[in-house]
Amino acid sequence: MKLATLRVDGGTRAVRLDGDVLVDLGSPDLGTLFAQDGWETHAAQATGRTWPAEGADLAPVVPRPSKVVCVGHNYTNHIKEMGRELPAYPTLFPKFADTLTGPADPIVKPPETDALDWEVELVVVVGKTVRRASEDEAAAAIAGFTVMNDVSVRDWQFRTIEWTQGKIWQSSTPVGPYVVTPDEVGGVRPALEVKTTVDGRVMQQDDTGTLLFDPVHLVQYISTIVQLNPGDLIATGTPAGVGHARDPKVYLTGGETVVTEVAGIGACVNQIVKES
Repeated sequence: MKLATLRVDGGTRAVRLDGDVLVDLGSPDLGTLFAQDGWETHAAQATGRTWPAEGADLAPVVPRPSKVVCVGHNYTNHIKEMGRELPAYPTLFPKFADTLTGPADPIVKPPETDALDWEVELVVVVGKTVRRASEDEAAAAIAGFTVMNDVSVRDWQFRTIEWTQGKIWQSSTPVGPYVVTPDEVGGVRPALEVKTTVDGRVMQQDDTGTLLFDPVHLVQYISTIVQLNPGDLIATGTPAGVGHARDPKVYLTGGETVVTEVAGIGACVNQIVKES
């Protein structure tokens, strides 16, 4: 299944993609849907109101997750381009719900930076409550996968040894367009092409099969630290090709169209605009 959260008059609705239409699943968003027992069966069988899929105004797949946990340094080539050693454990940092935006929404370049950068990521979407998950429990807790552009404000990111302040700018992080269930992408450890283009130029291209810490391991590891809840998001890291690591460096200045894509899942397509 491909699932999304659709913006409608007065709010949002959880929907399933059926051909060229979106079918109402009876919940206000996917986070609410995933919190229901037996959500998989309900989502597959629902026959509610429909909307055209083409041109649909999609929200972040989970608009208000209880947590967004991001993983840094999880592709070997990206670790090397950033001049670091391979980590023994996942490198984690948080985002907040206010950081998220829709998969086709414009991204506003903050006037406080001239170092705005792109990062395509495969995202794990949690579908069950888990704490200290075993490998089997972690695998069963994965509702599916989506796409994130972990837009980074590099000069603020590297003001200190902690990255968070460069990663949590208001409405800066597109997530979507769909949550795709594992059966459609080869299971809970998928090998999928990830790619970023900026105005049609390929900037990042790799395969999620090369992740150092795979989705199941990340659910296990993070759930050891804190309970993961339905709708929580785990961004699995970005491959080589970010603007900050290029020589000379390349940043987003305004007017560009950035496409961050994971094969079999979809793409976030966002225009960079200057704050008025």
